[in-house]
Amino acid sequence: MYKKQMKFQKIVCLLMLAASAVVFIYSLGLLTDLYDSLYLTMMDSEDLSYTMVEGSQIYYEMQGYDPATNDFTNPNFNGILTMVGIGLILVSLVLFITCTHSRRKYYIGNYIAVGLSVASSIGASVWGMVNILAYKQKFLQIDFEALKEFSEMWNTKYSDSTFWFDVAFFVFGLLLLATVLLVVNLVLKVIVMKEEQRLIGSRKDVRA
Repeated sequence: MYKKQMKFQKIVCLLMLAASAVVFIYSLGLLTDLYDSLYLTMMDSEDLSYTMVEGSQIYYEMQGYDPATNDFTNPNFNGILTMVGIGLILVSLVLFITCTHSRRKYYIGNYIAVGLSVASSIGASVWGMVNILAYKQKFLQIDFEALKEFSEMWNTKYSDSTFWFDVAFFVFGLLLLATVLLVVNLVLKVIVMKEEQRLIGSRKDVRA
């Protein structure tokens, strides 16, 4: 049990780091299709309200553009998501700094590292999914017939795929899975430490 738990905790910590890195990588690719298919539909960079395809401003809306003011007054979701990914990586590294991946006995620092990692992962997942699903609904409101005509006229890429929105379920699902396993590992660690302490106490009683 002891050796298996030690191996498990290392795997879980590595999985947390990997899942955090996936969130960061995802943030870098989120606007790929939107840029390729929607960027050129806004013919006037000084006035983004003017577009050849209704709804195409979502490309800029995900970067803080507010159609009501025709200016970048809203939070930059994509930029914040990138910072969240970096933050998750740094928090995951705390698990290794505190030796949560290899320590035989957990101390207060290990519990804090696990708690911080769990809280930040859950918070990031809820925030990320709520926003991405909202942007997906806006994306689906694009006039795709007009977009197809525009792409044929100007020889630009046409895409009505929601792939980059849908893949968020995998990205944050992986992060939450790693988080659950981190909690499971902590429970197992506490059980193993108590069992080890019991065995030490039993040996002391026998010697006495």
